[in-house]
Amino acid sequence: MPELHFKGKEFVYNHHLTVPFRPLVPDAKRSCGDDPENLIIQGDNLHALKSLLPRYAGKVDLVFIDPPYNTGNEGWAYNDNVSSPLIKEWLNGNPVNGEDMLRHDKWLCMMWPRLKLLHELLSDTGIMFLTIDDHEGHRLELMLEEIFGSQNNLGRIVARLNPKGSSE
Repeated sequence: MPELHFKGKEFVYNHHLTVPFRPLVPDAKRSCGDDPENLIIQGDNLHALKSLLPRYAGKVDLVFIDPPYNTGNEGWAYNDNVSSPLIKEWLNGNPVNGEDMLRHDKWLCMMWPRLKLLHELLSDTGIMFLTIDDHEGHRLELMLEEIFGSQNNLGRIVARLNPKGSSE
């Protein structure tokens, strides 16, 4: 099976193991109902995923994520340039020079530990759906196959949202 190589991979390969567990603390003011199984978690998704592990490891049947498309657009609902303060802080704390990395390397370094934690959360029959565009789609597919195994790739669903190719 082909292996995806990117600058910084050796530093993120097991990074998900070093993320500290954080307890989930309910906030009555923000809660809707009393069902402890219905959760809305506010915070960094890496920390949120890690906080779910003790309770939900191997039990999640469906995951849908919409990761940053890595277009370089910083004016989006979330910073899509993979240069958020948390990512910059993490990159600066590693022997890899974050400024020397390509945008794609930074994106892969950000995605790898999150996908590793999602893999731990998924049940044996669980399924994951992701949305992505052509900026990182091929890299994401290689990374997913390396983490989840190529036998678990069920394929792509392509949505052609703008058949004329205009930017409107």
